[in-house]
Formats: sequence, C-alpha cells, structure tokens
Amino acid sequence: MTVTIKDVAKLANVAPSTVSRVIANNPRISDKTKERVKAAMEELGYHPNFIARSLANKSTQSIGLVMPSSADKVFQNPFFPEVIRGISKGAHEKQYSLHMSTGETEEEIFEGLVQMVQGGRVDGVVLLYSRFDDKVVTYLRKRNFPFVVIGKPYKHIEEITHVDNDNYRASKEITEYLIELGHERIAFVGGNLNFVVTVDRLLGYENAIRNAGLPYRDEYVSHEEFLQEGGQEAITDLLSLEEPPTALVVADDLMALGILGKLAEMGKVVPDDISVISFNNVLLTEISRPPLTSVDIDIFRLGYEAAKSLIQITENPNESVKRIIVPYKIVKRHSCSEAGKVSLL
Repeated sequence: MTVTIKDVAKLANVAPSTVSRVIANNPRISDKTKERVKAAMEELGYHPNFIARSLANKSTQSIGLVMPSSADKVFQNPFFPEVIRGISKGAHEKQYSLHMSTGETEEEIFEGLVQMVQGGRVDGVVLLYSRFDDKVVTYLRKRNFPFVVIGKPYKHIEEITHVDNDNYRASKEITEYLIELGHERIAFVGGNLNFVVTVDRLLGYENAIRNAGLPYRDEYVSHEEFLQEGGQEAITDLLSLEEPPTALVVADDLMALGILGKLAEMGKVVPDDISVISFNNVLLTEISRPPLTSVDIDIFRLGYEAAKSLIQITENPNESVKRIIVPYKIVKRHSCSEAGKVSLL
C-alpha cells in the first residue's frame, strides 16, 4: 500500500501542509517539528514524489552545469570533479539535482545549453568557466535566465553573479616568490587565452616581472591546453631556447604534472635545475615527484558557493548580484629552490 503525506502527518501529529513544508525545507518550520516529521517519514518508508512536486511548483529542482569543452577532456583535469563535488553538495542541501552539458566545440556547447534551457530541464545554470565574448552568456542574459559564473565574467561584471579567486593577485604573488628566490629567467605556462582566468594569471605574472625590473620576454610565455600533454609541449619548447628559464609559473596543476614528467624524461632535476609552481593544489600535487608547490584556490568552495548562489537566484528573482571572492593560499612544498641552489622550498 502506498504511503501518503496524510499518513505521515497523522503519525507525526501535524497537518499535511506542514509535512509539505518540511519536505521543501521551509525555514518557518521549527527544527523540532522537522525532526518529528522526518522520523515519521523514515518509520513509514515515505519518499517524496519530487516530479509531482516540481510540476506543482513549476520548478525542475535541477541545476544545469555547462563545461568548457568535451567530457573526455575536462574530466582528465582533477579541477572539475572537485568543483562539481562542491556544486553537488550545495545542490543536495536544497534537494536539487544536477544536469550536465558538454560539447566538443563552442557551437556544440551552445546548442547543448539551448536545449537544456528551452527544454525546461533546469531552473538555472552554472558556467564552470569564463570565456571572452561567450555567446552562452549573451544568450542567458537575453533570456533573463538565472545563471552563475565560476570565474570572472568578461563583461557586465557588476550585473552577473560570479564566484572567483583573485587570480591576478595570486599569480603576481607566486611570481614575486620566485623572484625573491633569486630567479630572473621565469617563464609562464598558461592555458587558452580565450579564458579570462588565463589572462588574469598572465597579467599578474607580467606585472611582477616588470615591477622587479626584469625583462619581459615573449618567448617565455607559452599557451597550451589545460592537460598534461599541454605542459609537456610547453616545457619542450621552453628548454630549447638559447637562454632557457630557471623557474616556471604554471597556470594549472595538470599541466605542471606533465611538465614534471617531461623534465624527468629529459634528465632535469626539480628544483635543482628548474623550479616549478602552479595553481589549484589538487591531490596529485602532494604525491608528485617532487611534491609540487601550488596555489590552493579552494576548488570545492568555488562550486559550493556557486550552487548556493544560483539556488538563491532561482528561488528569489530579486536576489542582488553577488561577487564572491574565495581566498587562496600558497602551499609550499619541494618544487622550488633558490636560483642555482638546492632547497626544500
């Protein structure tokens, strides 16, 4: 026999409407009442019909996730599973599900988003990237459809809720750290220049170099995909220069891990021959050889704050625009040393 809300209400000695409010996590219901209703639901084996609830509320109770590229590429990078873990946590707290969209090209990504939005599959969208002149953002703004960006929007920054780190400052700080260690030939390995995060980190690096009175060398700046192969290609080119760099600022840990592997193949020792510092502080950085100095950008929190902000917007269209800056910290390990010397840091 099917258990209904009325059965739960009778056992918990409350009105059926109170049970509905508990299921919706209404803040007006006391914790004591919520506990009593949930205990009754568990005892009776009652599970809410979220499909029916969504139809009644004209809500899908679902968040859309838009990736920057194909699934086979993004999931090679540990950043994405971790940021999705944060999004999932924020969504789960409000009983929202996730709907993911990827594509091989920008056009496929856009088409997937349009299908998701026009098909009424989601209440709002989290963009897991920020790209220059992105027609996804233009489309969402034109339709006035709820969305949140992980990263700094290229345009309309005061009108778009976004969650980000201070990537410019972080990149400047780690470049200055290498300069303090005595390095003068410092290269930058970044990702695609179509992404705002790449440009912010490049500008931080450039500013630190110029402020220190060091020459800014175009040949020391390399841009590849955020993959191990991208890092391997970059370091091969950089070490072929007449004056190769003695230190690297790398915009992504996965690229840095590719660099470490390639350097080992080439017989180069890190940090004796070259120092390496990167971004994201994914788990693999602790067990790499050597353990990698990296900027911890708190990936989980980026995702969690994005989900929480999006749900607030979907539930309250008048929610004010937010700019949430997640703090970062530099985790010093064993991939950096003083120029020309061996050091633990």
